[in-house]
Amino acid sequence: MGSCRSPIIAVLGHVDHGKSSILDKIRNTAIIDGEAGGITQAIGASTVPVDTIKRFTDTLGVKMEFIIPGLLFIDTPGHEAFTSLRKRGGNLADIAILVVDINEGFKPQTVEALEILRTYKTPFVIALNKIDLVDGFKVIPELKGKSLIANLNAQDPFVQQKIEEKLYTIVAYINEKFGMESERFDRADFTKQIAIVPCAAKRGIGIPKLLMVLTGLTQKYLESSLQCNIDSKSTGKGTILEVKAVEGMGMCLDAIIYDGMIRIGDTLMIGGLDQPIVTKVKGLFEPRQLLDMRDKKARFSSSREVVASSGVRISAPNIDTVIAGMPIIALPSSGTPAEIDAAKHAVQAEVEEVMIETDKEGVVVKADTIGSLEALIKLLKNKGIMIRKASVGNITKKDITDAESNYEKDPLETAILGFNITMDSSIKNEKVKIITNTIIYKIIEDYEQWKTSEGRRIEEKELEGLTRPCKIEFLTHHTFRASNPAVFGAEILVGKARPGMPLMKSDGTIIGSIKEMQKNKESISLAEKKDQFALSLPGATIGRQISEGEIYYSSIPEAEFRKIKILTKYLGKDEVEVLREIAEIMRKNNPVWGV
Repeated sequence: MGSCRSPIIAVLGHVDHGKSSILDKIRNTAIIDGEAGGITQAIGASTVPVDTIKRFTDTLGVKMEFIIPGLLFIDTPGHEAFTSLRKRGGNLADIAILVVDINEGFKPQTVEALEILRTYKTPFVIALNKIDLVDGFKVIPELKGKSLIANLNAQDPFVQQKIEEKLYTIVAYINEKFGMESERFDRADFTKQIAIVPCAAKRGIGIPKLLMVLTGLTQKYLESSLQCNIDSKSTGKGTILEVKAVEGMGMCLDAIIYDGMIRIGDTLMIGGLDQPIVTKVKGLFEPRQLLDMRDKKARFSSSREVVASSGVRISAPNIDTVIAGMPIIALPSSGTPAEIDAAKHAVQAEVEEVMIETDKEGVVVKADTIGSLEALIKLLKNKGIMIRKASVGNITKKDITDAESNYEKDPLETAILGFNITMDSSIKNEKVKIITNTIIYKIIEDYEQWKTSEGRRIEEKELEGLTRPCKIEFLTHHTFRASNPAVFGAEILVGKARPGMPLMKSDGTIIGSIKEMQKNKESISLAEKKDQFALSLPGATIGRQISEGEIYYSSIPEAEFRKIKILTKYLGKDEVEVLREIAEIMRKNNPVWGV
């Protein structure tokens, strides 16, 4: 029969902006106090039943009808859960909370989180946290449990103004950087604008309103996507949060079930790197409501069956090689061989549609999970970066070989980009650039910076010893010596000049090679665009072979010209244009010159 499942909610944001504090207040637990440095250390999931939501919203004096059974929150370091947890055709999360510290605003991880939300087209609400730390904010005991607006209106006018200014600074930033409209929740048009809910998580201010906005949005706009079929024959679908050894149980899977039902005795298909893993469900264990699965004190109760949306611990044999983030499909024990084969194909197709070998050229991409791999691929594609191969797991010798094969064609694509993975230090290759990080945008940023610097280095190396395209002007009133050798002032219009470079006039007449160059009365070995300097030119006499105001070109030998033509990607656009001008000059006397 059809039923409405709990919406799955991801909580994203910059480190220490209060993601866990928000969930902590909702769950009325103290998980964050047990975390190293107060930062969430492991992916977790918490079920918040509808009764808890009612209790919070009742404090606002608002009556709501509830069609959802509750909310399933995913809490994670950074936003790894959001990128790691996927389902076919999109992200696992139905809606997200983007937590922003009102006093710090958007930080690098906040920017990346919003980029990822936009890429996946995931609806979200902004929790503008830590309003209680705005200078002058007063915590008024008698307003405890009262509405957010009541708490805001009770502040001194200058505090209200500060909060408004900070809020609208963020509204302006989101519009300018992302082209998206946002507004405070009580003024927002939810069909067009992102709702911003000011809050102070640790004090509970704004949390009831945040829950109410989330519930209202999911029930109004996501009801159809929350429908799922649950009966004794329904298939269960989910994603693995974590693979771990549990005392007394051996290896277990912590998973999110987002569709259907999973039962003890079900045949369980799990996506694998090469082929699906098939096993049997031996045990199902659910954490108590309002407790996070990762909490060491969380109590689990054995269940015969678990329905979507739920976090569940699965006991099953032969799961040692399972990787976090992989999709799972559970079939009832009555499933036929044909149904099992179809499920195996379906679960592996989810893996293969992400683990790609696409472009003939491009970088090699590695990530810790299928979901994070997909997120990295999407953001790389948005940047126009070609991908030769993408897969899950740590960097291997095979990856190095795959990346190195790009070297002859394009050394700037001889790179491996890795998200949240490691590499054996013994694996080394001077030709392959390896860039890893736990922040996706930083990987892309570092790669683009490396491409720029490496491009310059290769340019100099590849063009080393060749006569580069160059265009020079003989400056008027800058004759210093007429002959033996001629010495005059010049300016580089395009390209670079070095001693020994042969020069010709615009009609192709060779006028000699630069002997020496000086700038500010000191010898120099290189002059670049816009540089003004003095040069000496033996064998030419000013007033006879050369004159003030003339334009000269580097005289490129035909064999060198052919080499440079292949290397034009290392030249600037203006240098390529000068190369064309030089070819036109030379082809007036020899139409096939340089062809």
